Amino acid sequence: MPRGHHRAAPPRAPRRARRSGAVRDTLALIALPLVAALALPAAFAGGGTRRWFGGRAESQRAEAQAAKDAAAAAFYELDTAQRDLRISIETIAAVDDSPAARRAAADFQALGVRIDEASHRYIQAVDAHDLDRDDLEASAATRARTELTAAQDELGRVKQDLDRFAEGLGPLLGKAETQLARLAPALERARQALLAASDALDATRGSGLTADDLAARLAALAPELTKLNQGAGQHGVPQTLERAERVAREAETIRAEAERLPERAAETDHRLVSLRTRAQALTTRAGQVEPILSELRRRFTLACWQDLQRVPEQAAESIRQAEAKLREAQTARDAQRWPDATALLSTARALLNSTDEAVSAAGDRLRRLNAVQKDPQQEIDRTRFAIRDAQRLAMAGRHTPDPRHARPLDDSVARLERAVAGLEGRHPDYWHFLTETEAVRQTVAEVVALIREERGAGAGH
Repeated sequence: MPRGHHRAAPPRAPRRARRSGAVRDTLALIALPLVAALALPAAFAGGGTRRWFGGRAESQRAEAQAAKDAAAAAFYELDTAQRDLRISIETIAAVDDSPAARRAAADFQALGVRIDEASHRYIQAVDAHDLDRDDLEASAATRARTELTAAQDELGRVKQDLDRFAEGLGPLLGKAETQLARLAPALERARQALLAASDALDATRGSGLTADDLAARLAALAPELTKLNQGAGQHGVPQTLERAERVAREAETIRAEAERLPERAAETDHRLVSLRTRAQALTTRAGQVEPILSELRRRFTLACWQDLQRVPEQAAESIRQAEAKLREAQTARDAQRWPDATALLSTARALLNSTDEAVSAAGDRLRRLNAVQKDPQQEIDRTRFAIRDAQRLAMAGRHTPDPRHARPLDDSVARLERAVAGLEGRHPDYWHFLTETEAVRQTVAEVVALIREERGAGAGH
């Protein structure tokens, strides 16, 4: 209802202490069926309590009364529409703090001022004219009808503006109602997720695992649950929705980790055993590096084995470090510090991987050098084939090759020839030969990839 006025709103309780007799009459007439309302003058005539004047005066009285009824109906419709719209505005305000929502609230307040003004004009018109007076003159009835009709028209215009405003609220109201509709399910999901996390944690503890870190994370959600229970009225709908979703996600994570904890413990135990076994095997293999180096020193030039000199020493040190990390990982596992145990196991594994590569490199070096010393032609043929294959691809569909392709291929031919020439002499550097041929094949592979990429792009266009 507009601020500062009474509404003739049947059958509502009065909103102000003062209510004129004319407004009460209006309420009574609205509550009656139209036929009964029109029959009232005849009922009064039948009772003999009113003195009647000419037919023209009674006709004007009836028209004025009809105008009064129509104005009262318009007043009631406007009051109802304003009440309904106020609920919509309050719904939007509870959910949305955007500039558009704030602007809608301000526009509604401005409409409220117009509604108050139109309602005040209507109430003044009703209070100014007693249409039940026995001595009501035709001119007074005409004036009452004119004023009441004007009040009705103004109420109707404001109602139309209010309806247009309500239509414009559609997107904001829809968004707000959607969020409100999400609120209860979101709260329920959060509570159910917390319950599931608590149950999973109890089950994990029942298997002999303490899960202290998970218990601490679950306990940290207690204040959030308190705020959820306090409701959106205290903390706001968007904030409550966001909090409920965050709590549900964290609780679900805790539940999943709690359920997986026994499996994680078993995996940790398995990795500890596996990495210890691997460290022992690498210790045995590292002991075989020194004999390999002895043979390399005896049969090949310094350049073929110099970079492998410190492999035995480095392997032994890496294995010692890995074993120390495994002991620390065991301690962390016993204390059920799972993230620490996982990190330590990863470090131990990386140390053992690098040791494995170094130890394997020594044996692989001897094998490759033996092969090339026995028959270098196989390596030469393999490299020449790669170059010729790339040259054929570069010339495919062309009379002359693209310089960007031909130049690196020509350089590769010359590089291979120099590597082959390096094998001549009393003490050839076989390792330099192998690294050169491998580098040539790498360059050729890059040229081939470039040619195919360019032709693939051209075909795409």
